[in-house]
Amino acid sequence: MKTRQLRDLDLVELTKRGSDLKEELFSLRVQSVNGQLQNVKRVWAVKKEIARVQTLLRERQLATAQASER
Repeated sequence: MKTRQLRDLDLVELTKRGSDLKEELFSLRVQSVNGQLQNVKRVWAVKKEIARVQTLLRERQLATAQASER
């Protein structure tokens, strides 16, 4: 997913997307160890998308904290 598409998701959907990606990464790592991994680049892409999701969650957390301070 592109960052713009991720920004449109609400907090619950974004958190769910992050957990789904972590499960997929685990599955890809298991496939890699067993020698069954077909697309090695997918591991890199999933890691990058997990980072995007975590960044957006952190941005929202900081925005909420700043709003509550005012």
